[in-house]
Amino acid sequence: MDKKSSEFYDRLKTQLEQDSDWPSPYLFKFIVPSKLDKIAEIEAAFDGTDAKINTRDSSKGTYTSISIKVTMESADSIIAKYLEVSSVEGVISL
Repeated sequence: MDKKSSEFYDRLKTQLEQDSDWPSPYLFKFIVPSKLDKIAEIEAAFDGTDAKINTRDSSKGTYTSISIKVTMESADSIIAKYLEVSSVEGVISL
């Protein structure tokens, strides 16, 4: 992880720890190229959780936005999930 990413995740962790009681619901948002395998990779990262997953294609159908609302155990678990999903080629985390 580069320095910029590390600083971002450190700030996110601090903010989450200040603003939330754990466990707590969290809304993840991602944008990926509209390829079934990419969408499936992201959905698979949330298997075994209480995740509610919604997808929506862009107007041209080139990209798919994925919103995932799931109960997370801690700020560290949220960051770990972002890092796991970041391995999907072409994903943008919002």
